[in-house]
Amino acid sequence: MDFFLPSGNSSKKSESGDLKWWQLSLIGVGCTIGTGFFLGSAIGIKITGPSIVFSFMLAALGTYIVYNLLAKMTAEDPQEGSFCYYANKAYGKWAGFSCGWNYWCSNILIMGSQLTALSILTRFWFPHVPLWVFAAGYAILSIIVVLTGNKGFDKVENLFAVIKTAAIIMFIILAAAALSGVINGDARHPGFPGSSGEWFPEGFKGFWSSLIYAFYAYGGIEVIGLMATRLKKKEDAPKAGIIMLIVLVIIYVISLGFAVYMASHGAFNEKESPFVTAMDKYNLAFFPHVFNAAIIIAGFSTMTASLFGVTALLVTLADDGDAPAVFSKKIKKWKDLPLPSLGLATAGLIASIVTALLLPGKIYEYITTAAGILILFNWSFIIISALRILENKVFGKIMAAVGLLLILAAVSGTLIEKSIRFGFFVSLIFVALIAIVALIMQKKVWKKEGGSSC
Repeated sequence: MDFFLPSGNSSKKSESGDLKWWQLSLIGVGCTIGTGFFLGSAIGIKITGPSIVFSFMLAALGTYIVYNLLAKMTAEDPQEGSFCYYANKAYGKWAGFSCGWNYWCSNILIMGSQLTALSILTRFWFPHVPLWVFAAGYAILSIIVVLTGNKGFDKVENLFAVIKTAAIIMFIILAAAALSGVINGDARHPGFPGSSGEWFPEGFKGFWSSLIYAFYAYGGIEVIGLMATRLKKKEDAPKAGIIMLIVLVIIYVISLGFAVYMASHGAFNEKESPFVTAMDKYNLAFFPHVFNAAIIIAGFSTMTASLFGVTALLVTLADDGDAPAVFSKKIKKWKDLPLPSLGLATAGLIASIVTALLLPGKIYEYITTAAGILILFNWSFIIISALRILENKVFGKIMAAVGLLLILAAVSGTLIEKSIRFGFFVSLIFVALIAIVALIMQKKVWKKEGGSSC
């Protein structure tokens, strides 16, 4: 990965890549799995109960619709700007600008979400140490990895992708062994619910509210859309996405199915992975420690990738005139490091550390909710851009409408759950700020340049 992630105004034609479709699928699986699944799913289970499995299935459908449309646009007009370029192409500079900055903000929040999750998980070993201490430590480590440049980053991320995927497979194997009697333990499992009331113990309201956490676990699909330009055959992009989603759904649904089968609804909480909770009665002394370490690695991987991405994105935004020119400056003596851009991203990390200090109780739910909503706003851009750019048949339009409805359901569900509602308003603050700046740019800059269209 280079220090480059195109913004909405980029129009550089993609050259022939070297990836096969199955390689892109595997990369997508590794990049997508993070603490949104390992820890965020615990909040979803707490909110809705065993029906979290259905939430993940619905989110998979919505994710497929978004990726399929993005892949079709990539195959038809392969541009390195990907989803932001297509927003710009469909609706003008304001859309590309908003898409780029919304993506930057969502990744800043994702870093904060991962950072907080890492701190919560590390307190498993050091329960009396304040969250902000761990947050500061992980932030420094993440910055160090980014400073190693492209090669160092690639090596670290490849290793982490293997570890976090292996962690889920390890849980599935151990859970199957436990239920088959291979592993002995003093455990009475609630089993699968026998009625709708048991599947939905918190009612439809809880199920509705849980959708945001299911969608958040699939976050990152738009990045794979960017990487689709590296395929040898661009027309293979939809196939790569379908296989990736099938693998993710199988892993997610089987592991969550085991979790809700093995532990009661009330046993899950946001401070512990649902998979650790599920294996709690089997007295496997090594499992909580090994799995907790694997989750920390997964979260650190996602956070570092986000830091790398937002650093690169801000450079391109500056190059295109959508951010102050100072952020495009690089230090040639240090692997062309864009120091000002990294500095602003670091400021976002510091803000997360301060927030963790001030609001240690609910910060993970709030930041995760806000980050998930901002991701879904970008996904909405992808769908409405495809409706204008592609020649969609009736079925395609229906699927696009279904995707928008699922996204609307996930976003609106955060309003009806008191424990996560504040995250919705946090996301609105970011959207409002971006909209105000876009309006100013429209009147002061783009109008003078000859309009807001591409």
